[in-house]
Amino acid sequence: MKRTIGVAALGLGATLVLAGCGGAASPTPSEGDGGGETGTLTIWNWGNSDDAATQYQEDVIAAFNELHPGVEVEIVAQPFDQYYTLLGTAIEAGTGPDLALFNGGTQLKSRADMLVPVTDELADLRDQLAGWPAFESAGETYSAPMFLQGFPIYYNKAIFAEAGLDADSPPTTWDELAEVCNAVASGTDSSCFALGNKEGLGIEFFMSGLASGLFTPEEYDAWIDGTRDWESEHSRQMLELWAQTASDGWYNDGANSTAMFNDSFDLFSAGEAAMVIGLTSGIAHWKQFDEFLGDDLGFMMPVTINDGTELALPVEGGIGYGILNEDKVDLGVDWIRATVDRDALSAYSIAGGQITSNTTIELDTDIQSAQDIVTELPGSKPLLHTALSAETLDLLHRLGQQLLIGEVTVDDAAGQLAASEG
Repeated sequence: MKRTIGVAALGLGATLVLAGCGGAASPTPSEGDGGGETGTLTIWNWGNSDDAATQYQEDVIAAFNELHPGVEVEIVAQPFDQYYTLLGTAIEAGTGPDLALFNGGTQLKSRADMLVPVTDELADLRDQLAGWPAFESAGETYSAPMFLQGFPIYYNKAIFAEAGLDADSPPTTWDELAEVCNAVASGTDSSCFALGNKEGLGIEFFMSGLASGLFTPEEYDAWIDGTRDWESEHSRQMLELWAQTASDGWYNDGANSTAMFNDSFDLFSAGEAAMVIGLTSGIAHWKQFDEFLGDDLGFMMPVTINDGTELALPVEGGIGYGILNEDKVDLGVDWIRATVDRDALSAYSIAGGQITSNTTIELDTDIQSAQDIVTELPGSKPLLHTALSAETLDLLHRLGQQLLIGEVTVDDAAGQLAASEG
């Protein structure tokens, strides 16, 4: 049965506070703009994954050009796997764009000194959008969140049934999850989890996706606040479980040579893996998987690993544009405002499978996994890996690859991570 899900009613915990206010109208010019500008606004992103994303981009450009008809918007799409390297090189050479798309959290915060703060310019949007903390640093705001991004666990009910499992009762504890993986291994030709770790991203999905069942609420909040001990019992346990799941054969062959985007997600879509830690928006999400699996697509929460934990869906602000050219701040602000235009986001939420940041947009879908995800948003918590520095995150990626194939010990990995933040 189709349900209309009102995102405006969601609380999203302490870090994603939503307010039930009226929807944002079409963007109005930022202070000082008169709409008579000419020239080019150069914007970098990592391209459009499908027709819906292309249409959303066209809608954003149209909303921007209503305010600035004389300004040509030049979109430069860069490959995602090289995106931040190319961006850094261009900025250093003085050839960077006027604006660039950033992942919220580490990728934006580590580059805040390159960006123009827009705290006051976007203040009127705060009550209409969720996910702001991922785009804030040292008390300043650097972008507006377009979508909410998180790491839900999806599973294939048909593979569960083939393995002799109850497809409507996914595991809720680590021991039950291990039993599921054993059943899948012995009763099917599928892997338990689809994993692409060529870029080293797998361990951040594993850590953030399962963190609420591993760390106590106090440990979780301390981690987000920057008080982390990589050599503590539960931090070491996370590294141990990552290595253990690989040695126990939970993943597809050649995970370290498989690209996460999109080869690993294609494995899940093709029915070659029982589960995957995917995304809520953008790609590898409920709508994309539903196109392949239909009613066989299921969603499950993180599992309880330790006593004293409180399960929560890991979700925060996903992506947003930051301004790099201080000479084009007014145009940049109006571009950012256009990206969160209510009409553009509303159309994209269904066509593209997005859970948008706009709290007044209703998600009208009969896809059960999407309904289940939205139901869990009020108690959600931010992603642990986005609280790390760029240097520590890069190190985590490398160590995650080495742990997966036994090239480094948990003790050594924990020590290196602790030293990186020491």
